[in-house]
Amino acid sequence: MQAAKPQSASASPQSFPAASQPYPEGAYATMTDPHSRESAHVTRRILVFFALFAALVACCALTWHVAWQRGIDELRLNAASRVDRTTSTLKSTLDRYEYLPYLLSHHPVVQNVLDHPDRANVDRANRYLEDLNARAHATVTYLIRAKGICVAASNWNGADSFVGVDYSFRPYFVDAVNGGVGRFFGIGTISTEPGYYISQPVYREGTHEILGVAVVKLNLEWLQGADASEPLIVTDDHGVIFLSSVPAWKYHTVRPLPQNIEASVYATRQYAQQAITPLPMTIVKTLEGGAQIVRVGGGRNAPAFLATHRAIGEPDWQLITMAPLDPVESAAQNAVIVTALVFVSLCLLAFYWRMRRARVREMIRSRELLQTAYAELNQRVAERTADLSEANAQLTREVNERTRAEQDLRAAHDELIQASKLAALGQMAAGITHELNQPLAALRSFSDNTRVLIERGDQAAARENLEAIASLTERMGNITNQLKLFVTKARPKNARADVARALRNVFSMLRPRMRNVVVDIAPELMGDSAPLYARCEDLRLEQVLINLVGNALDAVASCDKPRIVIELDARADAIELIVRDNGPGIPADALPRLFEPFFTTKEMGHGLGLGLAISSAIARDYGGTLVARNREAPIVADGPEGGTQADADHSHGAEFVLTLRRA
Repeated sequence: MQAAKPQSASASPQSFPAASQPYPEGAYATMTDPHSRESAHVTRRILVFFALFAALVACCALTWHVAWQRGIDELRLNAASRVDRTTSTLKSTLDRYEYLPYLLSHHPVVQNVLDHPDRANVDRANRYLEDLNARAHATVTYLIRAKGICVAASNWNGADSFVGVDYSFRPYFVDAVNGGVGRFFGIGTISTEPGYYISQPVYREGTHEILGVAVVKLNLEWLQGADASEPLIVTDDHGVIFLSSVPAWKYHTVRPLPQNIEASVYATRQYAQQAITPLPMTIVKTLEGGAQIVRVGGGRNAPAFLATHRAIGEPDWQLITMAPLDPVESAAQNAVIVTALVFVSLCLLAFYWRMRRARVREMIRSRELLQTAYAELNQRVAERTADLSEANAQLTREVNERTRAEQDLRAAHDELIQASKLAALGQMAAGITHELNQPLAALRSFSDNTRVLIERGDQAAARENLEAIASLTERMGNITNQLKLFVTKARPKNARADVARALRNVFSMLRPRMRNVVVDIAPELMGDSAPLYARCEDLRLEQVLINLVGNALDAVASCDKPRIVIELDARADAIELIVRDNGPGIPADALPRLFEPFFTTKEMGHGLGLGLAISSAIARDYGGTLVARNREAPIVADGPEGGTQADADHSHGAEFVLTLRRA
């Protein structure tokens, strides 16, 4: 095969202009004039200098921005960690003393002194409060009668005793007298020391009559020096700074105070007639996550801080950390200096590289001819081996794709097996958690009542409560066994349950939640008539009734006149239990999915969405059904003339129908 002749030689005549073609006017003079070449070279150097200077300015600006943003992000993370830690410390301190007034309100000494404030009772209460306050490490603990006069206090023998002082104007007293929990921060009218007040109403034993108020005062000034590395402030619900590591910031506001709120603060002597003025704080920028860059003081040279806010929750306070921005600005300046030095070094290195490149340029030109010949030889070899290389590459791709597909298939199979195991484990854990909630709540209630009964010396009632606790413990063990049967879909045993007794057990467990709810029960379920037996195990029937009655209590929680009706329809072959409520009813979009596992209409943390799913499964296991629907007519009660009148809220509510075979 004859090799093709190279065409490079034939192309040379077209590469240069013919001698007969003249150059454009002035072009030759430009090429040969040394002054023109020098001028063009100087102009090019000036342009390169300005381009490099502009690049230096741009790099410095970009470096400043990146270093500033990185410093702000790091400072924001550290500030968030610090404010979360400080918030947790403050919240844990407040929570530790939250239940002290409640426990104090149930003590017999407190009941006696508020009901009969004679000399003996007052002396006994003073010494009890003094001992309690010393052991709890509180500031002051005292008792106020319903008319606002303090009758006993832990500082009864001190010069700043609270005994005999009128506190009827204090908000924490007003809240407690109205039946709520009082939480208030202010400066003491007697001690002139700031503190946090927690109050609870004291009810007469067995009634809703309020005898007085139990109050605990805590000193929170230690928080101001807990972490002195950065400024720290705490504001109340009006935005008034009452705790600060910077004393000059105390009793200022972070936002303007409305006139009515300001008047209320002065009227309650919350801050002892301090002049409440706004803190000169200017918000410069709001960052992601709610953090803010602020300046405290007047002028552009005022110190800048990164303000990080956290809400305490209850009470409605805000904790704010102020991280100075000076370290961030210093770090950004250092980064700009380093960037400028690196840029200049790179420019010098580029100049050196350019000079070296000019030296080797001649060597490169001498090699080009040899490389051209070598390239032509390689091209011929490549053309002859192209088909073989393509076939080999195609085969390699197919093998790799098949291998990768097999690996993906094995990985997907392993992940599917693992996901199935985790799903089964999650359902079991969630079911056990949901079913044990009600017995655990009942155990807590019985244990609290037993402690009170033992303190009163009522051994018989305490023994009954302990027996109930033992019964509930056995019930919890049975629940775990029954949940295992539910998960494994075991066939139910032939068993029968007394419907009235199961309902009584359910009411015993849910009695604390049914305190203000009107419950109408069918006469057949009151226990006076002959027992009715359903084809179901006792514990599983109680599980279903707990879920149905508990859901009804949740539904009527927001009603003005909560009402629940439980009806019975006993036929020859079946028993039908109907649980109705006057709540808002079931949303139309939720009805089809109501019995699905993990589906719930409650807020996060108030339900797992397993109660109705488990109840429906129990009914099916014993040959019954569980149906949910909205009622078309409201629940009615007997009127004064024998007629009927609808509930005041006019809500039709929902009803659940449980049908079981009769045993």
